[in-house]
Amino acid sequence: MNAGSLAGSLDLMIVLPALLAGLLVLATHIPLGAQVLKRGIVFIDLAIAQIAALGVIIASSGELDPQGWVVQLAAGAAAVLGALFLTWTEKRWPEVQEAQIGVLFILAATAGLLLVAHNPHGGEHLQDLLAGQILWVRYSQLLLPAIGTVMVVALLRHFNARLSRLSFYLIFALAVTQSVQLVGVYLVFSSLIVPSLAVRNYPEKKRFPLAYLVGAAGYIAGLFLSLLFDLPSGALIVWCLSLAAMVVYALGPKGMVQKSMAS
Repeated sequence: MNAGSLAGSLDLMIVLPALLAGLLVLATHIPLGAQVLKRGIVFIDLAIAQIAALGVIIASSGELDPQGWVVQLAAGAAAVLGALFLTWTEKRWPEVQEAQIGVLFILAATAGLLLVAHNPHGGEHLQDLLAGQILWVRYSQLLLPAIGTVMVVALLRHFNARLSRLSFYLIFALAVTQSVQLVGVYLVFSSLIVPSLAVRNYPEKKRFPLAYLVGAAGYIAGLFLSLLFDLPSGALIVWCLSLAAMVVYALGPKGMVQKSMAS
């Protein structure tokens, strides 16, 4: 085996678990992203992801294993509490729900900053939760997210059009809890929103396949380019997702846009 083929196989060994992590995230986030756009609560993913990250920071302050079950439980509990709170606020003050989601996001984000202020490694830990370390995901980290993905997909199929406010928020919290620790807050938001934005003018039966195509293309391109140019993988995937989405949107039908402009 020559040096070039050896380097290529090593790159594939690094990229494959990261790509599997990305595909697991997309499996749940694309259908949830469609629900988010439909409900007009775009920033809920940022809020719930940031709350889950806050749960990780709180649990990690006790020097626990970041991948341990206590930290995972803390992240899940924080996300569920956030989901229950947002369910209540939407029922109580539905007209300002998006604003309430934004305030909750800011509170969770600043609480995280305060909690890591005196931690010498706090900035690095916070950066990992935001931008993620997807390129260094190991196969052992994928087992629980894979189980969670199967559960979330099964729940979405079961409820289908009967997805209530409470069930949506709780399923959303479960999905975001596992993904934020795999890929970071930025990629959680991008995986939810960007593919769904790209396909919104397409016929309904084509939306999910094209959205998954956009997502997979973004993750594959971003991961390989990050290795090629030694750039942060999470940030590059966000850009690749967005560029792929722009192409798919540009090639899609414009009837809905023209109709809305005419009206």
